[in-house]
Amino acid sequence: MKSKRYTLLPLLFILLFSMKLLHASEDSNNTKSEAWHFLPFVFSSDSTGFAAGASVMKDGLFQSQTSFIATVFSGLPKDVEINGEKDEATFSGGFIALSDYRLPFTDRLYFSFTGLKSSFPEKPYYIDGSHNSKKSDAFISSGDSDFFTTTFEYVLPIGEAAADPSRIFTLIDGFCVGREGCGDGVPFISGRTSIGIKTFWQTDKTDNTDLWEDTIWWQDDGSKPSWNTNGLRFFLTHDNTDFETNPSRGYHFQFQYSKDFGWGDSLQSWDFLEFQYNHYIDLDTFSFTQQNVLAFSMWTGYSFSWDNYNDISPGFAAHRPPMWEGARLGGFNRMRGYDMDRFSDKAVFYATVEYRAIIEYNPLKDSDFLPVDVEWFQVVPFVEAGRVHDQYNHELLNDMKYDVGVSLRTMISDSILRLDVAHGEEGTYIWLMESHPFDF
Repeated sequence: MKSKRYTLLPLLFILLFSMKLLHASEDSNNTKSEAWHFLPFVFSSDSTGFAAGASVMKDGLFQSQTSFIATVFSGLPKDVEINGEKDEATFSGGFIALSDYRLPFTDRLYFSFTGLKSSFPEKPYYIDGSHNSKKSDAFISSGDSDFFTTTFEYVLPIGEAAADPSRIFTLIDGFCVGREGCGDGVPFISGRTSIGIKTFWQTDKTDNTDLWEDTIWWQDDGSKPSWNTNGLRFFLTHDNTDFETNPSRGYHFQFQYSKDFGWGDSLQSWDFLEFQYNHYIDLDTFSFTQQNVLAFSMWTGYSFSWDNYNDISPGFAAHRPPMWEGARLGGFNRMRGYDMDRFSDKAVFYATVEYRAIIEYNPLKDSDFLPVDVEWFQVVPFVEAGRVHDQYNHELLNDMKYDVGVSLRTMISDSILRLDVAHGEEGTYIWLMESHPFDF
């Protein structure tokens, strides 16, 4: 079976520093994380070819809990085929994000946004992402992929957040202190609960046009067919862990409903309801470890709007979410042993178990040669199982897809960076990403 290596998109490299700031008020190296940082980087992948870029970032911009990042990137020309003709395409674009800005005249309402504008030499689209679909049927094309999202989050005045809605923690050597009595409490009586609204907009345009002959794909009156979506997400999140960035005990769950109303340039309306639950158990340590945690996650969802009996265009179900939305599996967060958004359908079920061990050995601790703090390293074996289906029933638990893998993670400037290697029945994949895979 052919293995496939990914050193994934600069977006993944970029997101290393786009997390919420977690102040380490008793950490002697805290000044490093509060300064402006400039990060040049190079990478290569099947989708982008060889490319390079640079990021500028700052934690504590405007407010103590706010983070900002801006990035530009570009690649070398890559040989591609467009409508049967040999051509060249180049990876290029930019990314910007601001997180957790507390809005004026409020104590509990926080604002975040992220935006990406990019052009890809090669991007696979799994139009038929059903459980028994073939990987070789992917539609691959150069083109553009742009998105912009905003989040308005209101922290409810209950539980742990009744007196203080902020997410400011005290870190010493990458471990949260002063939270010994937190985690595993009664839902909503303890812990932190928030509700909110997200706006989303994304458009994907492909240079290959042979799959997109219907006029619905040409609504922008441009030279490329496009799939546009926009809408709102409504969410409720409850965090009952000791430290949300790297929990050692407790639980975390979220309900979210996404709706594209078919407004503006949207291709068609669709919806998706999802629920995720994470649980963490603190285990005894060994002589060579600082922390051992057994982490579980379950995610499930259903699209009420997906019409199994009618198509908006041949091969495209009416009122289905795009391949990058809804009930989908594969990629850097769920089913890491499969390609990005490899499977998609009306319903989904997914579960994973990770054994997270922070080891004593850290050759980069307090290094004078690095502009950031490398607090610790974590070794994480994991196993995943999941399935998509055209109905929400017991079949979601039959004949599931599986993968196994191992991850090397580190805390750098109060953020988690991970390198995952996972193997499934379609190959081996390598992902570089920020944060634990089932964070919200």
